[in-house]
Amino acid sequence: MYKIVAKRELNPTVTMMDIYAPLVAAKAEAGQFIILRVDSDGERIPLTVAGYDRERGTVRIIFQIVGGTTMRLNAKNTGEYLSDFVGPLGCATRTENIKKVCIVGGGVGCAIALPVAQKFKRIGCEVHSIIGFRNKDLLILEDEFKECSDKLTVMTDDGSYGRRGVVTEPLKEAIERGENYDEVIAIGPLIMMKFVVATTKPYNVPTTVSMNPIMIDGTGMCGGCRLTVGGKTKFACVDGPDFNGFEVDFDEAMARSDAYAEFEKGEREKCCNLFRGIK
Repeated sequence: MYKIVAKRELNPTVTMMDIYAPLVAAKAEAGQFIILRVDSDGERIPLTVAGYDRERGTVRIIFQIVGGTTMRLNAKNTGEYLSDFVGPLGCATRTENIKKVCIVGGGVGCAIALPVAQKFKRIGCEVHSIIGFRNKDLLILEDEFKECSDKLTVMTDDGSYGRRGVVTEPLKEAIERGENYDEVIAIGPLIMMKFVVATTKPYNVPTTVSMNPIMIDGTGMCGGCRLTVGGKTKFACVDGPDFNGFEVDFDEAMARSDAYAEFEKGEREKCCNLFRGIK
């Protein structure tokens, strides 16, 4: 059993938890993920490592409440326990030979982007961060990004906070004014990452994308996260989650990610009805 030692609401649909899992914390790196089960008969879900404290033995997760399992997870409180917490899994984000990096995060993907930005800052890189949200109410982790970024740009679709527009706008401006990035790393919705790649590719700026959004099983057995990279079949969970963005077939990945939309909607509705019954 794995104890929840801290819990905090970041916005109405996103929650942060610190889990006591010393063996996982001892090995975790930015870009990797864990698999958890809320209870012994629950669904296994992959969540990216959003931070870790090796001394305290804790691993941070940040999740969006979108389905039945994340609703059950969010119902847990500090001092309660999770049944299973396994990891770290997947490949850590590559940091070698990178001196200047631009981290682009969208929505809850910023929870994955933050530890990557922090890792680059720790090893002495110049870090520029661009984070985007639909509106001010959905903003998360701004202060944390400020601490680890040499430059930070906050975007909102409606202009309710920061600058109005999408993340590709300041990214393109930065490239055109001569910011010579060794790497751009994009983490967020598939459509956002697709357009980040479309922005950087004409300038031949190396771009890494995190394919966490399409992971389901986390072990490569379900096949739900298979994608085409450079004309070859890969699995986001065992071969990634980071890939060369220029080589990813985003249209195929987006079609596959929508395949379970109706099922997820049904599970969410069942869970909502369950919690109403408890009340």
